[in-house]
Amino acid sequence: MINILFIGDICGKLGREAVKKNIPLLKEKYAIDFIVANGENTTHGRGLSYSHYKELMDYGINCITMGNHFFGVEEIIRSNEKYTNLIRPLNLPEKIPGTGTKVFTVKGKTVQITNLLGVSEINFMGQNNPFTCIDNLLSTNKSDIHIIDFHAEATGEKGALARFVDGKVSAVIGTHTHVQTNDARILPLGTGLLSDVGACCAYNSILGMNSDEVISRNAYGIPKRFFTPSTGPKQFNAVILMFNDEMKLTEFKLISDISQ
Repeated sequence: MINILFIGDICGKLGREAVKKNIPLLKEKYAIDFIVANGENTTHGRGLSYSHYKELMDYGINCITMGNHFFGVEEIIRSNEKYTNLIRPLNLPEKIPGTGTKVFTVKGKTVQITNLLGVSEINFMGQNNPFTCIDNLLSTNKSDIHIIDFHAEATGEKGALARFVDGKVSAVIGTHTHVQTNDARILPLGTGLLSDVGACCAYNSILGMNSDEVISRNAYGIPKRFFTPSTGPKQFNAVILMFNDEMKLTEFKLISDISQ
């Protein structure tokens, strides 16, 4: 058996604190063997600095996936080789540093993590078709467990991709919208689907950002830079994927915690 903890988008200081608090509790309670987290909002809500990358690794996270804020911190491009267990979207242009998929060994089995970026309502330059990219990867690749972090806006796009790869990967876990969905399921051919795992961020916020700036933009059309709160309650959202001895996904367990 292998139990994998997949943590939703870590957003700012309170998100990091929520992760630090919950990881040891969940590892003990559920015998977690491997931890994946989306870290594209870790540094002040936009990008991932190397110091924050190391902080998350020190908490026990095994690999970090990204998304449309991959370029949020210049350091990640300039010193990408230091981020050894970072996975950026596979379908970014090929000259962008980093890897879009990585294989780990867990309890003698191969666990592959792949990151994809959606195209529907995602404002990013030049991402390739995620369906074509994953199809090409799967034609030459096979691991005991293969989990895709699909960083996308539309639940329909996430559902379509999951069904496109049903029976070919272990699970498609959605990130990006920061709100945990209630549609965790195992598809007919065995692939797990969760449209969005949710976020680790300030609870009294809008998607992890200070409410005033978000309201100003939406209500009055006034563009303002978003900031992440540094005080107040924090929320933690994740999912545990449980695999049997045959490496088949048998159960999803949604995790949601709110704390001071």
